[in-house]
Amino acid sequence: MHTVAVLALDQVIPFDLSVPIDTFGWARLPDGRPAYRVRVCSPAGEVSAGAGAFAVRAAHGLEALAEADTIMLPGVADPTVPLPPGVAEAVCAAAANGTRIASICVGAFVFAATGLLDGRRATTHWCAAADLAASYPGITVDPNVLYVDNGQFLTSAGAAAAMDMCLHMIRRDYGSAVAAHTARMSVMPLEREGGQAQFIVHDLPPAPAGATLEPLLAWLEDNCDRDLTLDEIAAQARTSSRTLNRRFREQTGTTPLQWLHRARVRRAQHLLETTPYPVERIAVQAGFGSPTAFRERFRRVVGTSPQAYRRSFRAAEEGAVRENGSVRA
Repeated sequence: MHTVAVLALDQVIPFDLSVPIDTFGWARLPDGRPAYRVRVCSPAGEVSAGAGAFAVRAAHGLEALAEADTIMLPGVADPTVPLPPGVAEAVCAAAANGTRIASICVGAFVFAATGLLDGRRATTHWCAAADLAASYPGITVDPNVLYVDNGQFLTSAGAAAAMDMCLHMIRRDYGSAVAAHTARMSVMPLEREGGQAQFIVHDLPPAPAGATLEPLLAWLEDNCDRDLTLDEIAAQARTSSRTLNRRFREQTGTTPLQWLHRARVRRAQHLLETTPYPVERIAVQAGFGSPTAFRERFRRVVGTSPQAYRRSFRAAEEGAVRENGSVRA
């Protein structure tokens, strides 16, 4: 089982801490087994959280970092505070052994303090991006993306973007089917198109209706092979096209038709991973008008061709098979 260690430092931001615990915790393999073992670790037995509102008692110390396949670095209330003794050394030692490391929001400052991000591209919360760039000039800071994947090292923007990053990591580890199920359990789209520039800044917070689109998203997933129009989607949601567009941007960061395109690509990925069907058949079953349109959209979203994706996935899957036919990350 893939082990994820979440590092809780003093003044840890609660949301940053909980996102990887919940998201990886939702992931299930096709036979129902948990895909990840999640451990919270800390250099101290107990740390403050929520600006001192409560305390977190970690079950593991820094030694858990050496046993992890992935290390998550949540942000802290004051990211300028020096790292506790032994933290940078433990994280760097794990990195030297090939452990994947990812930061959440201003956890990028924790990551940067280890020196591992020097010479790399990274992101953090947009309001902290300038400070990160000034404090660590060796890092190329991009404030306009949800997350940056450098392979072994990943960084995410605002805390909600950590969910996008975690789903991306789950798909890397176990494929799109497991990631899509995790996304649905988390009431999240598997991917949001674009960067933070799409996020709306409200004068007042929107009504607490983060899950109101979930039934419609499930319906779109089930019907993405149909030639749906915006008016048909709005009719299913029992609202106007204009209101639907607004709600979609507020809750998913994209438009209904763009989300539908992504759902079709996700279905195509699943079919490429799990069936021997030719591209022409997959194009039809995924709801694309033609194989050419399918190839163009797939390349635009995934960054490679359907055939190359299939070869890459199969190579990764074969590399993950171990004794007794079990699949490991």
